Amino acid sequence: MSSVRYPVLYQINTRVWLTGLSRALGRCATLDDIPDAELDRLAALGFDWVWLLSVWQTGPAAQLISRAHAGWRREFAETLPDLTDDDIAGSGFAIRSYTVHRDLGGAEALARLRQRLQQRGLKLMLDFVPNHMAPDHDWIDTHPDYFVHGSEADLVRSPSNYCRVQTSNGPLILAHGRDPYFDGWPDTLQLDYGNPELQQAMIGELKRIAGQCDGLRCDMAMLVLPDVFERTWGIRAEPFWPKATEAVRREHPHFLFMAEVYWDLEWTMQQQGFDYAYDKQMYDRLRDANARTVREHLHAGLDYQQKLARFLENHDEPRAAASFEPGKHEAGAVITFLTPGLRFFHQGQFDGCRKRISPHLVRAPVEPVDACLQGFYENLMTVLRQPVFREGTWSQVEIVPAWEGNWTSDCFIAWTWQRGDCERWLVVVNYAGNQSQCYVRIPFADVTGSTVRLRDMMGPAAFDRDGDDLVSRGLYLDLSPWGYHVFELTAC
Repeated sequence: MSSVRYPVLYQINTRVWLTGLSRALGRCATLDDIPDAELDRLAALGFDWVWLLSVWQTGPAAQLISRAHAGWRREFAETLPDLTDDDIAGSGFAIRSYTVHRDLGGAEALARLRQRLQQRGLKLMLDFVPNHMAPDHDWIDTHPDYFVHGSEADLVRSPSNYCRVQTSNGPLILAHGRDPYFDGWPDTLQLDYGNPELQQAMIGELKRIAGQCDGLRCDMAMLVLPDVFERTWGIRAEPFWPKATEAVRREHPHFLFMAEVYWDLEWTMQQQGFDYAYDKQMYDRLRDANARTVREHLHAGLDYQQKLARFLENHDEPRAAASFEPGKHEAGAVITFLTPGLRFFHQGQFDGCRKRISPHLVRAPVEPVDACLQGFYENLMTVLRQPVFREGTWSQVEIVPAWEGNWTSDCFIAWTWQRGDCERWLVVVNYAGNQSQCYVRIPFADVTGSTVRLRDMMGPAAFDRDGDDLVSRGLYLDLSPWGYHVFELTAC
């Protein structure tokens, strides 16, 4: 677990980053070429973790499939109208080997970068893909029993989920990696978690990876849960994650595991040994713009909430600037990143980038910077650097209608942060597209008999209120659509 109670993570598309550096340098850039000044900037912003997406060795088999897949190419061309084959390296999740890609400088370059990150107090997160491997992974020849096999009938009945593979032992029919709700990923082959030897081999991979980083984001981690795996493949499997996380932590006690997880399985993954699980429920409720369901989500126990990874975009989701309208975007970010858990930001989010970049691509489009959004995130990161938001105590607060029959109080979400006796903050958001009014009851009884100064650290508001009134009746607020306050409270 991170040494910070509520850490902040920044996800970087490594191959896209290095492509940009290569153009600036006029040669192929490696991890050694990442400027110290950029690492200094990330540390100064207040990040604790840097997640480098797609550092592992990929191969020509998956790349050829990525380039030939008509549906994928249409998606790629929407991102890059001037798309060329050189832009398509193949998915970073179709892994041929858990060794650092030779084009990035190999393991030595990653070790040097990790050391530079450590010098700045930054920890390194990498990827682990438990469900599948690339079609040209060595295990195809050396351990074909590690994969899910199919029959001629499977291939005829479900050609999207099975393929014929040539191996050193002759042709085999193997399954593509997939989840139970969609066709397989054609650039991957499915691992068989019903095979105990495969599970041990994957634990061995994890232990080797753990020596090169401080934590792992585990792709679609719920797919290897025994019940999910059996539902997908009809194969019974023993639990993998408790054994795997324990084995890694025996050698690296502070190693961090973050699960990409869906289908309301967040708590399950936390119980399987994960430090954090994606909070897709919060994200979906924010996109739906229903303040009540967001509030209900935040009523969950803190033992659950503090182990959620909260995000407004990532490489799998649409860009926040494209899917959240102005105003709603900022309000959603205040809720996402000023509540408990790991705060998870994505490269390009601060600039208002609107085009999602597929993990198959190694180049990003040139997009204009949204100066207003950039300024908002600068202010938000300034607030997040306050110790109270990283180490303090969080609690939702009571919201009362401003007058009888005024339904707009239901549009508010409000909470406090406290650290010691002096640091107290109140965050209030009108998460709706309409003007809303309410009273927010301040839970700090000891402010009675005092005048309380409320200063908005993300806006111009500042005023004094009677402490007795704040505790008994509450703070009256009348906020515009998507309005918010991030108040620092001082009693005098």
